[in-house]
Amino acid sequence: MLFRAILPLLFSAIAFGQSYKPSRERAPMIPREFRGAWSACVYNIDWPSNKGLSAATQTAELRAMLDKMAKLRMNALIFQIRPNADAVYNSGIEPASHWISGTMGRSSGYDPLAYCLQQAHARGIEVHAWFNPFRALPNEKILASSKHVTRTHPSVIRKFKTYKWMDPSSKFTQQRAMSVILDVVNRYDVDGVHIDDYFYPYPDVENSGEARQIFPDGKTESQRRDYVNSFVKNMYSNVKKAKPWVRVGISPFGIWRPGVPKGTTASIDSYKHIGADSRRWLAKGWCDYLSPQLYWRIKGPQSYTRLLTWWRAQGSRPVWPGIASARINSTDDPGRPVSEIINQVSYSRSIGKNYVGHVFWSAKSIVNNRGGVSKALAKSIYQEPALVPPMPWVSKVVPSAPAVRVAAGGGGVTVSWSRVRGCAKYAVQARYGKRWVLSAVSYGSSVKLGGTPDAVAVSSVDRYGITSVPAVLGK
Repeated sequence: MLFRAILPLLFSAIAFGQSYKPSRERAPMIPREFRGAWSACVYNIDWPSNKGLSAATQTAELRAMLDKMAKLRMNALIFQIRPNADAVYNSGIEPASHWISGTMGRSSGYDPLAYCLQQAHARGIEVHAWFNPFRALPNEKILASSKHVTRTHPSVIRKFKTYKWMDPSSKFTQQRAMSVILDVVNRYDVDGVHIDDYFYPYPDVENSGEARQIFPDGKTESQRRDYVNSFVKNMYSNVKKAKPWVRVGISPFGIWRPGVPKGTTASIDSYKHIGADSRRWLAKGWCDYLSPQLYWRIKGPQSYTRLLTWWRAQGSRPVWPGIASARINSTDDPGRPVSEIINQVSYSRSIGKNYVGHVFWSAKSIVNNRGGVSKALAKSIYQEPALVPPMPWVSKVVPSAPAVRVAAGGGGVTVSWSRVRGCAKYAVQARYGKRWVLSAVSYGSSVKLGGTPDAVAVSSVDRYGITSVPAVLGK
């Protein structure tokens, strides 16, 4: 056992060359923060910019988005792949999405999810596959293919406002959503599964707080919550059985109930109107992270800081707030400055016992530097990369350190390492003078660093986000 423990260091000593040697120097703790953005394909909000574009144009747009995120040192993309009982990937269950190809059921000529995974991982970015579990169609103008659920199983479809909705109380509806999610988990190397807030469709609400439209299923509000709770609980359990390292996230409406916490106002009561007892999911541990959509300002009746403080006290799992960078100088919130977004990220870092993080709504505003937000993030917030936080509630096993070599040349050094079983990523730290920096997070087996660092440390990162003891080499 002792020989196996020191083997990586022996390999390092043999392979690195003459200029760098194994060192007993300790590298500092690696920064941790979830830095995500939602990318919605529905209505072509984020990607692709329009439906029916060529595969070359779509893939170029996706690479540009990922390049921008990587340059900003972000580490997670929440990528919508099932907006309305369709597929933004190769599916044998549901038809290809018309938001991609222009016609439901027609292939776009490539597999968008597979391409996104390949490109994102090459840039050290996680991909969380985003599903809407029960929405069938957002409006009746969309021409459904013969294989769409609205045509194959019309008995489970309910009309509500402009929507066609799969009845969540139907066993078929829940089984179909579960089958779709597990199909993706089993066939693709996704880092996470993510579901949004559309469990039941949002009604219009009277001043009295009563809904103007009632979902036509004959069920009580309590029964609807039970159906949603059952789905959320079973989804978490089934994903963990299939691949326990796949992170499960949920992004509910940002206010659990009007008046909670005290002083908070809201017209929608997500607990009452859409069957979402999101506080229960967090308290019960039916998710690995919760991203409540806290799209409001710090000051006001829906105070971002008051709400985030409340959410982070409701359970032991991470709460990574949704932050509305899209509302900078928008018609939704005229005059919202970039400083509001920077202050919200800073506040997220300052409170709570759990690992920090946040998710931007949405990727387009970050890619387009809306109001200068990307420039501000780069200047004061994302000054070095960060690892996505670990999941110690799922696993606490520490992986082995890799065998490392450093080769100088070409105006820098190339750091390479052996792959460690059970590890997908590797964190590379470098010391220049007295300052250590996290230089790269890589899914590969080597990186090129600029300059000549005085020491290099490489840590294995397993699928649960847990890091090894770093293998350190110094001059």
